[in-house]
Amino acid sequence: MLTNIKYKFKLYLLAAISLTTVFVSCEKEKGLTEDPYAGGKKPLDITFISKTTDPDVLRVGDVLSLKVKGLAKYINDFKVYVNEVEAEVDLKSSNDSTLTFKIPVNASTGSMWITSQGQSFFGPLVKIDGKLNLDPTWKVINGASNTTGASTVYDIETLPSGRYFLGGAFNSFELKGTEKLPNGGIVQLLGDGTYSTDAVAFGKGAGGSGKAIYSINRIATGSYAGKFIIGGSFTSYNSTRNNRQTLNNVARLNANGSLDSVILNNIINPKPQETYKNSDTISAFNAGVDGFVRKTFVFGEQVYIVGNFYNYKRMFLPNSSYDDKVYDLTRMRQMVRVNMDGSMDSTFHYNKSTRQSAVGANGVILDAMMQTDGKLILVGTFSSFNGVQANRIVRLNLDGSVDNGFSAGSGANGDIYSIRYNSTTNKIVVAGAFTSFNGKASSGINLLNADGTNVSTFNGQIITGGIASFAGQLNNGKIIVSGSFNKYGDYLRQGFMVLDANGQLAVGYNNTGGFQGYVYDMLETATATGSQVILVGDILRFNSSLPHNVMRLNFTN
Repeated sequence: MLTNIKYKFKLYLLAAISLTTVFVSCEKEKGLTEDPYAGGKKPLDITFISKTTDPDVLRVGDVLSLKVKGLAKYINDFKVYVNEVEAEVDLKSSNDSTLTFKIPVNASTGSMWITSQGQSFFGPLVKIDGKLNLDPTWKVINGASNTTGASTVYDIETLPSGRYFLGGAFNSFELKGTEKLPNGGIVQLLGDGTYSTDAVAFGKGAGGSGKAIYSINRIATGSYAGKFIIGGSFTSYNSTRNNRQTLNNVARLNANGSLDSVILNNIINPKPQETYKNSDTISAFNAGVDGFVRKTFVFGEQVYIVGNFYNYKRMFLPNSSYDDKVYDLTRMRQMVRVNMDGSMDSTFHYNKSTRQSAVGANGVILDAMMQTDGKLILVGTFSSFNGVQANRIVRLNLDGSVDNGFSAGSGANGDIYSIRYNSTTNKIVVAGAFTSFNGKASSGINLLNADGTNVSTFNGQIITGGIASFAGQLNNGKIIVSGSFNKYGDYLRQGFMVLDANGQLAVGYNNTGGFQGYVYDMLETATATGSQVILVGDILRFNSSLPHNVMRLNFTN
């Protein structure tokens, strides 16, 4: 029977092939002899012989000669571009075998090409040197990675020793994390970027929930000086045991990065025969929230917690046991201020008559900053705060109420993704998806005075091809901008640019090529020749390198 089935299948297959052959033959007989590509332009016979440039790296204004073939026919009918910026051609030195041109003022690293009669011919990659370059001495090689998802670095905190703590969503850094001992969202780097475990005891780091640390703050003064406050999305620190999942997205660490904990004796023990359960070790910072924490700030002897949550949580110790924890909940939407023992400060963002917080923002808080006087400035997707109109930006008084003295006026007409303050310039810079700010045309970037008013001398160009998702001002007034855009005004800028304080492209600082990813934080350090800037985030590509979410740039004055 099986043989008959195979035989019949072969007959069907042969019949199908025969029908196909007949069909194709009939089609040929109908006269498919016309060339479907007839009428197209004949390709010009221009060819690049040079595959690289000599020298390998050039500067704006340098004259570059490349070997070509077939250019003489079009010597008066062609243009040269370096990464979409037209270059000045030296016709006296250009001929059938040589193309000579000057690197244009606003050129950046990228491809170069010739256009003639509507056709383009690509040459070698042109690397542009300038006042901004990746630091070749930076030791991060493999950076942040994650076997289960994102590997973003969200925050960087500098230490008095010159070392850094990084916080993020990674479980391995420099390929050092393992399944048994992951880099749970926190690592230490030496001053040159070298991964180091010296003098730190992170253990397994953040675990549970999102296993991510979004914010790290070092406590600089007071009785807890030298310790750290971390916030993010986690339920444990340096533990995977179920009964140790007692944290709620915020914690305090000792100076060496271990969890600041305390031992409780003579606690409730429903199982007296298990005598080891007569005591318990818990977090000394008894505070938490029921959603992720975007930012934490330390001011005096208090901690501000900002994020996407609805309730403040505090462990109720008299009814908690070794295995089971009981929590008190207080309705506190998006913000809460706590004392150093974790107890809630009811004088901030809290209505004692209703026993809960004010309504807060009617959207998401995406970023926040604290001024030197302890006032918070929040930005995000909201249009009101505590029932008061506040278009994507608001400053709060020390009691959490809206500060009407902040002069941002009508605010932004689109979402604000980042806000940064520079104490040297005393200016605030915001970035997002807005096209106007307080009545001023602003294509996703705006510079503000400390009181929220527009800086009148800042006049940015139109951003196209995407948005600016991050901006931060350096101490010399220049502004780093990153995002998904591809043009700033008439100039090609592929996701990254440096502006002067007036909003124009900073000459000499826009020599780098394409950028891909997101920046979440920056840290500037002065050098003898300018400054070094560490950028962290979800950084996939910069120029021709793969930074793996952490990179350091050299800025030369």
